[in-house]
Amino acid sequence: MKPLEFIARLAPIAVADMRQYGVPASLTLAQAILESSWGTSGLVQQANNLFGIKGTGPAGSVTMKTTEYRGQTPYTTNAQFRKYNSWNESVADHTRLILNGTRDKPQRYHGVLWADYKTAATEIWRGGYATDPNYPQKLISIIEQYALQQYDVNPEEEERMKIEELTAALSQTQEQVNQLSATVAQLNKRLQEVETGRFALEKVPTCRYSDSSSTAGESAQ
Repeated sequence: MKPLEFIARLAPIAVADMRQYGVPASLTLAQAILESSWGTSGLVQQANNLFGIKGTGPAGSVTMKTTEYRGQTPYTTNAQFRKYNSWNESVADHTRLILNGTRDKPQRYHGVLWADYKTAATEIWRGGYATDPNYPQKLISIIEQYALQQYDVNPEEEERMKIEELTAALSQTQEQVNQLSATVAQLNKRLQEVETGRFALEKVPTCRYSDSSSTAGESAQ
């Protein structure tokens, strides 16, 4: 799948998710891109798992090789990953993980919520989502390269924009009403002028002329 196709498919889900729960859409997209290699990884093909979340999912689990880090040193190991029925289900589970954390630390990812993309990238790593020390910078680089921050929504900004749009619409409507009122006033004025003119015509006396030729002929007889 091409990068723009991947983003176009996932962005609406990520934006809707952010509006409802506060997980930055840019983070959701960047993590999905990084963890799934643009949707081409075996984990996505076999399990619809976009985010590399371990454990057992709604559709079971799959065992895959994965790279982990001890400090700065990478090593390969097998791990059990969650399996999903769809990408939507994968995004929803990713959000639940951020909202609910883990049993030992339910708020471990709460620094992500409604954060700017740089803070979110750092906080998701700091919460223990990944062991790669370069994880935050990898996410930030992806976000900036593909301008994924454009998908982040700000409730206050959206509310302000809605108010501005409504105000502009109201102003336009008021202008139309004023124009219509002016037109009606002009029509009323014209109607009054027509009525006044007709009344004046009705008052003009009618001139009647006698038939002089007939009268003369009759006199001659």
